[in-house]
Amino acid sequence: MRNCFGVVRQLKLAPRISSRPYASVSAAELQFGQPLHETHPHLLRSGELTPGISAFEYAQRRSRLASKLPKNGVAILAGSELKYRSGPVFYEFHQDPDFFYLTGFNEPEAVAVIGKTAAGDDHVFHLFVRPKDPKAEQWEGSRSGTQAAIDVFNADESGDIDKVESSLSRIIGDASEIYTDACPSGKSTSAFTRLFSSRSPSRTDGLSKLLDQATIKPLRSILNELRNIKSEPEIANMRKAGKASGRAFTQAMRQAWTTERDLNSFLEYTLKMNGCDTSAYVPVIAGGKNASQIHYVRNDDVLLDHDLVLADAGGAQQEYGNYVTDITRTWPISGTFNPSQKDLYNAILTTQRTCTSLCRANASNSLDKIHQIAEATLKDSLSQLGFDMSGNALEILFPHHLGHYIGLDIHDTPGQSRKAPLQVGQCVTVEPGLYIPDTDRWPAAFRGMGIRIEDSICVQDEHPLVLTTEAVKEVDDIEALRA
Repeated sequence: MRNCFGVVRQLKLAPRISSRPYASVSAAELQFGQPLHETHPHLLRSGELTPGISAFEYAQRRSRLASKLPKNGVAILAGSELKYRSGPVFYEFHQDPDFFYLTGFNEPEAVAVIGKTAAGDDHVFHLFVRPKDPKAEQWEGSRSGTQAAIDVFNADESGDIDKVESSLSRIIGDASEIYTDACPSGKSTSAFTRLFSSRSPSRTDGLSKLLDQATIKPLRSILNELRNIKSEPEIANMRKAGKASGRAFTQAMRQAWTTERDLNSFLEYTLKMNGCDTSAYVPVIAGGKNASQIHYVRNDDVLLDHDLVLADAGGAQQEYGNYVTDITRTWPISGTFNPSQKDLYNAILTTQRTCTSLCRANASNSLDKIHQIAEATLKDSLSQLGFDMSGNALEILFPHHLGHYIGLDIHDTPGQSRKAPLQVGQCVTVEPGLYIPDTDRWPAAFRGMGIRIEDSICVQDEHPLVLTTEAVKEVDDIEALRA
């Protein structure tokens, strides 16, 4: 059944017809905390809850999660809180990806509870959110409110987030098992963080107290299993994001740059003009020897004509449902590779092409296996270029893994093993790189160079789908841009 917003109200393990009354007010006459088709038809099609992803798909995701819970089992997920830079000045809000994946709800201070029934053939979706508040909304913008949690986001029950503890106490008391990653462990690996951490209470503090006496199981592995295989709409969103990001890189390569800051500004501007809302992470814009620092993000140096520049950036696009892609390109600042730069670049490009071709399900390769192939290929190429590859040489020159999973997060499904064979629908990066220290151990012609080439890939059965193909990477193509 559909409500007045054109979205499916609920999908359970066994279909049933809801007895809830439907709202009679058009969404176009109301204000919500995020775009909907009725308020932003230029961003969402009818039936979509977030760009490219339908309300039906979100309901399916919750059903799949519930199917993995025991009878009377409960999964609890907390949305992100707004973080403040200083005083009332806040950072841009970013929703917790697990919470967003199951709800599509993109406002701060929310809790979702998915509980399997005692019979095991159904589930109940609770969504606790900030209530409508005209005074607060005048300052902070619209909120969706508790009624929209039911009418738009298809919750079976909704409630005020400020009163969540009493409702959660009842739900937790009735549960057979509780699955959540919402509570911090209280441990920090940083002495600085432990010493100066804020003592102000948060919602997760209250949740921690509620769960003190309960048996808690981690939700991470279940969510990784769900999120790791992308649906066709997810892949389509990532392809759109990759196309927009890739074109921004190619546009940047067409021009001459004199500072890292100017190139960084151009990429960020062009990403947004191509449809991105923001960068998916702090970009790396590293000229010359700065590229040997893998996560160099100062981006404040000059760019010299005889050097290369390495740019690692990707767009995060609410227009495409918060999905991201990851790209790195390295090119000569002058527009033309010198012989040594070309030799090292082609060694990495050959490796990247080989490894990309192996990102298909019928090859039965894991990311770890493909990484080993990258190591062997790079080692052979470097030996031919006169490098002494004995001892720990490769570890120094290629110190990071070949790739990682990607999706709603730039490093998606945290903790997911890279040992299992790749499956259709997984999205990964392939990013071989070489970083040559400026020391006597290495051939003089290559010292101080840092080169990485990275694309985002979707695994298909017989061939890889390159999501970022619009970013050129062949030597002839790069040089032709400035010819």
